[in-house]
Amino acid sequence: MQFPRRQVLTLAIGSAALVGLSRRGWAQAWPARPVRIVVGYPAGIVPDIAARLVGGAMASRLHQPFVVENRPGAGTSIAAEEVVRAPADGYTVLLAAAANTINTTLYPHLNFNFIRDIAPVAAIGGVVFVMAVNPSVPARSVPGLIAYAKANPGKINFASRGIGSLTHVFGELFKMMAGVDLVHVPYRGDYTADLLAGRVQVAFFAIADAKGYLADGRMRVLAVTSKKRFAGLPDVAPMDEFLRGYEATGWLGIGPPGATAAAIVDQLNAAANAALADPEMTARLLGMGIETTPMTAAEFGTFIADDTQKWAKVIRFANIKAE
Repeated sequence: MQFPRRQVLTLAIGSAALVGLSRRGWAQAWPARPVRIVVGYPAGIVPDIAARLVGGAMASRLHQPFVVENRPGAGTSIAAEEVVRAPADGYTVLLAAAANTINTTLYPHLNFNFIRDIAPVAAIGGVVFVMAVNPSVPARSVPGLIAYAKANPGKINFASRGIGSLTHVFGELFKMMAGVDLVHVPYRGDYTADLLAGRVQVAFFAIADAKGYLADGRMRVLAVTSKKRFAGLPDVAPMDEFLRGYEATGWLGIGPPGATAAAIVDQLNAAANAALADPEMTARLLGMGIETTPMTAAEFGTFIADDTQKWAKVIRFANIKAE
């Protein structure tokens, strides 16, 4: 059977329109199944809990579960690489963290480029740390510690959770900016017991890990590492008041594979920022030592690039080499 030319054109145009509608429908259907949040930390610690809290709030807005999968190891690089290799369909996202920007310089032979291969979607917040000392240290302020360290070069130990860890580079940034000689003592795990016993004198702690010891006087806190005073410890001055420009926080955010469609990035960003706008969520994260920092995707991308450059300078200045 032959159709008139006009009828054939009408059928073709109609088919094209249906294809266009179908494609738009597919795009609008995201998410149509659960979304994985890959976390490069063990279950039960602050990053994992934050991912579950924010993921749960995002799920209620996007009407699909957000399921946390823990993939610790290699300083969060195992989790990052898993997300980089995943399909860029919006169903696998990384709990991005400050460790990722540090690793960019610390591990020059990674199989991926974090800035290129992970799309910045949304910042969750900054994990605030404190600088604490054993009470036997005579310094009661940051200027006092700097003076004490300059009078005793190479005699004061500062602990960290390992070479290239947040607690290591935070200390190296302090050494660089204060011009002091502290001896780095890397641990493969928790160093709290040795600080309490006075075997090491200085260390940086996430607030959630230090609160109990600060309250009973077994540690003396000298400063918070955030740029401004932290609402959870309003009486503790930020390091910036003593060392202008010092800021060192462990931040958390969300990032899917780099080729993820802009429409999906926008939906993820809107859901994350809506979750952070909830006062109850803000209060729960603050109780864990996290100050929420909602951003646009573009702002988060700029923040990541700046953080990468900042820690690259510290790593090179201190000649930090990965183990």
